Parts: sequence; C-alpha cells; structure tokens
Amino acid sequence: MFLFACWWSVAAPAEATIKFVRDHLNIETSQGQTYRFEVELAVTPQQRAQGLMFREEMGRFEGMLFLFDREAPRSFWMRNTLLSLDLIFLNSKGEIVRIAPDAVPLDETPIPSGVPASAVLELLGGTAEDLALALGDRIRHRAFSP
Repeated sequence: MFLFACWWSVAAPAEATIKFVRDHLNIETSQGQTYRFEVELAVTPQQRAQGLMFREEMGRFEGMLFLFDREAPRSFWMRNTLLSLDLIFLNSKGEIVRIAPDAVPLDETPIPSGVPASAVLELLGGTAEDLALALGDRIRHRAFSP
C-alpha cells in the first residue's frame, strides 16, 4: 500500500521549487453532463509526494491529477494539506472506481482506494457531491485509454 501526501505550496518551504505541468480534463457523468477542469499533473515521485500540501486556496474547477504507471491499490493522506479535498480514484480507462469525499485537512488517516487505481483526481471538498459524480463516470484525458 502506498501513501502519498496531498499538497500544493503557496507560502511554501523548499517544496515550492517543484513545478507541475498544467493541463485540462473533462469529467463526463452518467447524466450526460460534462465539466472541464484545469489540473496540475503529478507524475514524478517528487510531484506525487508534494501534491497539494500547504495550498491555501484552489479554484472551483481546478485540481490535481496524480498519474501512476499501473493499476494498484492506492492510499493517500492529508498530512500538511490545508484544504478539504474529494479524492477520486480512477482505473486505467479513466472510470471513477471510488470517491472519498471531504477528506479532513491535516488528517494522517490513510484513505485507501479499496480497488486498484491508476490515477487519483483531487478536487475541492464537496465538488463530487455538487456535480453528482458517481462510480463509473469518466475522466477524459490523454493519460487514459478510450
């Protein structure tokens, strides 16, 4: 089981030197809605370790997409994360396989995927509920097979 901190540095310590590539993705719901998000990509071990730590604010349609080389059980925590986040675990096709809503800021309790996941999308806490996201909804991004 892997633990990754969720963080994003604003007034940050040394972690502020880690840069993230910005990209976009679409979330397609089973109700036929499509939502566009601007995301930062966490693809290297250093980026995944830093994540959203120390971030004090994030836009409503912004987030971070953590990408892994293969599907495996994943586990995140909220160490040094100041924002409540929804953790959306995804399979290699970009399908939502688990939603962990409203993760508690600064909590070090592991948040497991429960099933193998190849990516995790972190959004502001409450976003999954506001958009009525559900298991099986899809993320459209070049990292996922069609």
